[in-house]
Amino acid sequence: MPREAAEWRINMNVYEAITARRTIRKFRQEPLQHYDLIKIIDCARLAPFGANLQPLKYMIIDDKAALEKIYPMTKWAGYLPAWQPAENERPTAYIAVLNDTSIKPTEKSECDSGAAIMSMILEAQELGIGSCWLGAIDRQGIKKLLGIEDKLDVVYLLALGYPAQEGDVFEMRDDDVHYYFDDEGNVCVPKRKISDIIVK
Repeated sequence: MPREAAEWRINMNVYEAITARRTIRKFRQEPLQHYDLIKIIDCARLAPFGANLQPLKYMIIDDKAALEKIYPMTKWAGYLPAWQPAENERPTAYIAVLNDTSIKPTEKSECDSGAAIMSMILEAQELGIGSCWLGAIDRQGIKKLLGIEDKLDVVYLLALGYPAQEGDVFEMRDDDVHYYFDDEGNVCVPKRKISDIIVK
């Protein structure tokens, strides 16, 4: 193996980023740096895409007025339906993931979206930025609000901000997938054991 490749492998800490990552739903009210948001999107650009068609586009939303208008168009915790972030806990930026229907039908770009969003989430983790992948959103309302052209469909939002909560995982019991907030407002998430997901 060439020395450069060996050094590249040694310096990678992807496993640490993945095992440390948690979905964050409470954020400190500090603005994110624009160059960090561009760096996060650049990681989405380099994600794997089916047939390398690269149908996704991205829009940064970090203007305070736009953030306030988008917030009512989002839902935050399926297993905690009555919960919403308080006004001083809301994200300080969103990245809208858009599918260009002139390149690929939106219903066929789900895997593309997943790869791109996970790439963005991991880069955000490296930068110390918390993230929440939002799928329960008013897509048409967001599209109209942001003046997005007809050929672009809103697929997902990635909510971003510096974390105002921590998270932990624990071993799932009795197939109970429900996450919850502990007494300190941190999120606790059940995960299946590694032995339960490896098929022999």
